[in-house]
Amino acid sequence: MSTHVLRTADGWWVVRGDRAVPVETGAGTTAELVADRAAVRAAADSGEPGTPVAGLVALSPVTTPCRVVAQMVNYRSHARDSGFTGDVPPAFFRKASGSVSGPGEAVVRPAHVQFLDYEVELGLVMGASLPVGTVVRGEDLPSYVAGLVLTNDVSAREVQLTKTQFYESKSYPTFTPTGPYLALLEPEDFAHLLNLRLRLSVNGELRQDRTVADMIVRPARALTLLARFQTLDPGDLLLTGTPGGTALKAPPKPVEKIGALLPPALKWKAFFKSQAKNPRYLRAGDVITATIATPDGRIDLGEQRTPVTDAHGPEASRT
Repeated sequence: MSTHVLRTADGWWVVRGDRAVPVETGAGTTAELVADRAAVRAAADSGEPGTPVAGLVALSPVTTPCRVVAQMVNYRSHARDSGFTGDVPPAFFRKASGSVSGPGEAVVRPAHVQFLDYEVELGLVMGASLPVGTVVRGEDLPSYVAGLVLTNDVSAREVQLTKTQFYESKSYPTFTPTGPYLALLEPEDFAHLLNLRLRLSVNGELRQDRTVADMIVRPARALTLLARFQTLDPGDLLLTGTPGGTALKAPPKPVEKIGALLPPALKWKAFFKSQAKNPRYLRAGDVITATIATPDGRIDLGEQRTPVTDAHGPEASRT
């Protein structure tokens, strides 16, 4: 069974039901924590009554600085929403680790961003180095991946689309809420990855709901493709894509074909004029709730509740 670990300002905790037991470790980083599994196991096996989880303020269980890499369009449902009709080529992009925030921190919309979107994603936390050239098979995953986290790949869509700039559009501070739990996996837990269900709601309205079985490029293959050019180290984070249901969707094919005939400035002006009528983009006062878990609770990454606010305060109007 996986071991669910929480991080607070006071250190690391193993979560057992509604109680948490402190981990006696000198680990200050995620990389150091995953290397000290003996201390984690000791806390998990401890007879201590522990502390109520409800009284703890969770930080991101992934410490920074670290590498944060993400997969593009990696769920079939998201591919359909994005207008793909054939095979989707695997692709990756980087996010600044300064975008990583805690599971209860507010997502802050920069003043120049109008089209703020959500993307619930399963995060893989590395437990060993992945050198360039590594080939990872399914049975090799426990040798490289220490555990899993719940993440939200928040996106400034007008920056992403008009500037074709993934790094900036997804790297503003608070644009990668992470946690609450780091689920440290045992080798037998990896057989249950496809049962993990990703769910995201905004103000109680369910927006995204799919299992990992909808994923196009699964973790072992993704790590192999990434290792063609990118080294990963313990504590690094790979976001594995989001299901369909984001606010952004591709326009109908006839509209897309007409748009392709326009100069870029006019095309994007028309596109975002239509997007301005879409009420699903995030705004100040919204609350995003996300979960990832298997139906039997064997792996449960906890619940993430992140309010949305504007950089100039919750009363600022959208521009």
